[in-house]
Amino acid sequence: MTKEKDILQRERDLIQSVRGKGTVEVTKAYVKLSGPGWLQSAITLGGGSLSSSLYLGVLAGFGMLWLQPFAMILGIIMLSGISYVTLSTGERPFQAINRHINPVLGWSWALASLAANMVWSLPQYSLATGVLQQNLFPELLGGNGGKIIICICILIATISITWCYDSGSWGIKLYERILKGMVALIVLSFFGVVVKLSFSGDGLQWGSILSGLIPDLSRFNEPAEGFKNIINQIPQSSQAFWTELIVTKQRDVMISAAATAVGINMTFLLPYSMLSKGWNKDFRGLAVFDLSTGMLIPFVLTTSCVVIAAASQFHLQIEPGFLGERDAAGELIVPGGKAKKDYYGLIDTKLKSELGSASLETLKKDESALTAARNGLSPKEKELAAMLANRDVKDLAKSLKPLTGDKIANWVFGLGVLGMALSTITLLMLISGFVICEMLGVPAKGWAFKLSTLAATTGVLGPFLWTKAAAYLAVPTSVFGMVLLPIAYITFLLMMNNKAMLGENMPTGIKRIIWNILMSLAAATATAASLFVINQKVGMKGFVAIGLLLTAALVVHFTRKKQTPTTR
Repeated sequence: MTKEKDILQRERDLIQSVRGKGTVEVTKAYVKLSGPGWLQSAITLGGGSLSSSLYLGVLAGFGMLWLQPFAMILGIIMLSGISYVTLSTGERPFQAINRHINPVLGWSWALASLAANMVWSLPQYSLATGVLQQNLFPELLGGNGGKIIICICILIATISITWCYDSGSWGIKLYERILKGMVALIVLSFFGVVVKLSFSGDGLQWGSILSGLIPDLSRFNEPAEGFKNIINQIPQSSQAFWTELIVTKQRDVMISAAATAVGINMTFLLPYSMLSKGWNKDFRGLAVFDLSTGMLIPFVLTTSCVVIAAASQFHLQIEPGFLGERDAAGELIVPGGKAKKDYYGLIDTKLKSELGSASLETLKKDESALTAARNGLSPKEKELAAMLANRDVKDLAKSLKPLTGDKIANWVFGLGVLGMALSTITLLMLISGFVICEMLGVPAKGWAFKLSTLAATTGVLGPFLWTKAAAYLAVPTSVFGMVLLPIAYITFLLMMNNKAMLGENMPTGIKRIIWNILMSLAAATATAASLFVINQKVGMKGFVAIGLLLTAALVVHFTRKKQTPTTR
């Protein structure tokens, strides 16, 4: 303990020693002391971000490159506000919210963070299972038996690691180094793909890439330009169906990409990781720098490269075999895997829109009649379905093909995604332990903490509940995460303006105006996205739930206000 206090004091002395010495000296000191921001980066650069980036490129080409940097900037604004409040007061956020703001918001924040952990763990197990079965050991670990073996191994490994996290053993350090190496492998590989594509053939369309960095919300209501051109070539009676289908998929992936940039569970992790390091208000400037570098730079560079790689190779492209293509020997190419299932699912959805559910079910009882109905769609509609079929991890691994070739691409992609999935699972378990211990009011250690971490093991159900493309599960689960995000953003905006809580540390003058403008922008954007998702996916039940939450918060607020004696 004395050693830790000595280190903390040296860090504080270093920060104080560079004050007033200029940007260069301050930056040098901050670089040396950075930490929690990189921990946030570890959970941000997980399977969800990777999957969202890949599908952004597949669906929108280069047109949505702006989205993830924009979402991350808004997230960093809010996380900076969270760090300012936490380090100014030194209070544990859950307790501070309940005491100074509103216990309904405090409990909602904790429960929403826990729910996000439990839901977001589903695609991590699904991704890990997918790459092990399709990329790394397809012949050894196939079928449901392979899924069971994989999930048991992941459970044993992640529980063992998480439960020993505070021990500082060499095994934990080795585990972390291996995972970091696996993640670095795939990150560097996508950088390499972009560099390779830039100098190969006609190179990359850098004009289109740069224009994709300009915010454009039209993809919420219109298909990407390439899809528009194809839609215009199909029968007019079918154009509305395909337009709505593409726009819906684009919206889901856009919301998923934004939600995985900064999730509500990250708002719980950050303040507690800072408090655990012993940071206080002397470290507020370092916290903002730490987030801006440790999160923003690696996240933006990585996701941008993934989007560029996916867009250049998958956008508007059709996997061989869907439209009767033949190989060099003249044999028909037979597509396999879940992409084929998704392709026919899209075709059948189109038939359902024309014939009705009952007629489609009747067709499915007659294989020849169903085949004839499917073949009755126009060629361009079939092309659209083939372009929109969700690619699975085996197909997505081909994004690394320009750099590594086919065989190595499977291993590099598989190991990188496996590393991302395992590191995220471990962190989700750790956060779950923190959340439950906070709600129970017990220290985050011992058996209480260990058993609490098991809440995130719900992810083991992912590979069994989700039968479509393993990578795509990150999209609907992240859409769910976006619904919860405003709870944290609005709560910490209120904390930033709570004089009783911050006291002399509450920003004043122009600083307060800037903080409120930036945090309000982040909160308003998250709220608008959340309400949109609720309207699209849940409907009136979702708005009723919001109404009940707000009513409960108001009742508690006025009840507490009435019970608090007025001071003159």
